[in-house]
Amino acid sequence: MYFEVALIAYIVDRFVGEFRFVRHPVVLMGDFIKLFERLFYKDSVFRGALLTLSLVSIVFFISYGIVFLLSGRGHPDLQIILFGIIASTTIASKMLYDSVKDIIKHPQDIKYLVSRDTESLSPSDINKAAIETYAENLSDGIIAPLFYLLLFGLGGAFVYKAINTLDSMIGYKNEKYEKFGKFSAKLDDVVNYIPARITALVIVLLLGYKGRHLGLPLRKIWRFGRLHESPNAGYPISAMALSLGIKLGGDTSYFGKIKSKPYFGEGRESITTDDIKNALSLQPKLDIFIILFLSVGVAV
Repeated sequence: MYFEVALIAYIVDRFVGEFRFVRHPVVLMGDFIKLFERLFYKDSVFRGALLTLSLVSIVFFISYGIVFLLSGRGHPDLQIILFGIIASTTIASKMLYDSVKDIIKHPQDIKYLVSRDTESLSPSDINKAAIETYAENLSDGIIAPLFYLLLFGLGGAFVYKAINTLDSMIGYKNEKYEKFGKFSAKLDDVVNYIPARITALVIVLLLGYKGRHLGLPLRKIWRFGRLHESPNAGYPISAMALSLGIKLGGDTSYFGKIKSKPYFGEGRESITTDDIKNALSLQPKLDIFIILFLSVGVAV
């Protein structure tokens, strides 16, 4: 059943996207995080852990409650369709693609996609940020939720989104969230460990590599990926850089301070909008790959 639900969820998200007439579950999760922070914030690991466990527990019980209420009611095919539509809200394929593509015509919109300082970014830096965001969020927004949906069903996908949303909102190593966001950031590292590496493999398999042998890019992905401060983000970013023949990463400004970051990949440091287009050329291949994979799962 999970493969059928995942297949419907991916198709619905990819070709329909977000449902504008309802408040998105991730937005509701964000509302809870903001409320908790407003009422109980203190820069302590305990308070941050309490927030994380509270949100994860609420999401767990609601999502599995939905499964319980819908299971056994109505035609089985209708149940699968309903579960698929609900599960589609955990995937962000269409939104990610459209948002990154929009940067080509509206580079100023990069401020809505990244946490780095954007006021003084050069055109090359904007293009680089867009590609890095696309690569990293292929894992967070597509591969990881599908991974947990296939493993644990609807509840698994929503619990993953809760953890990922926490990390995106409070998982920063700055003065405010150094301790408060530590627990959620570590938990996010754990749940993204396997999906990030799967994403890196998928990127290089679908986009190809300038060299002739697969073993070489895999070794380079692992070598560059380990350089990232995150135990996960560096792998899809490195895979994208190596596939496009460019360098991503480098020193970046966050909250008014320059952060020294390594480079990922080999090749040009000057990134153009054509590089964004080349990165986005992965999407139709990824659509075919995921739909075929899930369809085989359904058939088996």
